[in-house]
Amino acid sequence: MPGEFDLIAQYFTRPTPDAVLGVGDDCALIAPTPGMELAISTDMLIAGRHFTPTDGPGTIGHKAMAVNLSDLAAMGAKPRFALLSIALPEADEKFLKGFAGGFFGLAQKYGVNVIGGDTTRGGLLTLNVTVIGEVPPGQALRRDAAKAGDDIWVSGTLGDAAAALGHHQGRLRLETAQAVQCFPRLFVPAPRIELGLALRGIAHAAIDVSDGFAADLGHILERSNVGAEVWFEQLPLSDALAPLAGDPAAQDCILAGGDDYELVFTAPADKREDIARIAAQLELRLSRVGSIQPEPGLRVLNRGKPMPLARAGFDHFQS
Repeated sequence: MPGEFDLIAQYFTRPTPDAVLGVGDDCALIAPTPGMELAISTDMLIAGRHFTPTDGPGTIGHKAMAVNLSDLAAMGAKPRFALLSIALPEADEKFLKGFAGGFFGLAQKYGVNVIGGDTTRGGLLTLNVTVIGEVPPGQALRRDAAKAGDDIWVSGTLGDAAAALGHHQGRLRLETAQAVQCFPRLFVPAPRIELGLALRGIAHAAIDVSDGFAADLGHILERSNVGAEVWFEQLPLSDALAPLAGDPAAQDCILAGGDDYELVFTAPADKREDIARIAAQLELRLSRVGSIQPEPGLRVLNRGKPMPLARAGFDHFQS
């Protein structure tokens, strides 16, 4: 059985041309781009909570990187570096090869140098990733900058990942064609890096949808001390989920399901043409779904009628 340092050398040591010093010493050394601010985020994924042991190792690796890159996207930050710490029940080389392929594949796509981390033996497969990005001073997209009168926008479509999970758990019935469309959204989400970069100077506030649209929009409202009106019928749905929009289980996926990793952002009304231009350039659906209000609270309307929320989103200690 290979030892710890053999595993690191074989599966987790890659060239790091943008770092002063990468894997192999007590610390990595990096040189930030002069004049830039660092955006730093970390996320933990645990077997049985964020993925199952039966998920493909490549998709686990991809998602571990993707959910962290999504945080950088929400801040309008350019990805630069990452660190990976992993606790393994055993040195399963087949798993490690697949995991590393998914993890480094997405890192390479966005120019991320993996500069270090830690590997240990543990009873439960646990992944912790830290990402470091850069953003010009004063241009980060923050949660506390939404203003009354702003439009509320969302990228892509909502609810597909949660619908896939609901189908797997028997809470929602998807036809085969619907499942085929939804399951990739759960296993191989796409971080909206290009969108985050394009929204610098245009959006006021932004967040990624990890715990659920209503919950994550609620974080913007709380930090900005504002409220919002959202039009349910305007929320963007895939062809798979649109026929189910009247189903309460599907509505829960759309509003509170999470794992979408789309961006919700607010912007002044005079930026609508700029946002339409970004949508065309990125070939990405951007939908205006509501407005920021001065009165606190989130109000969801369905064709003008108030729509009660059974729950806002995912909570690790209440779900």
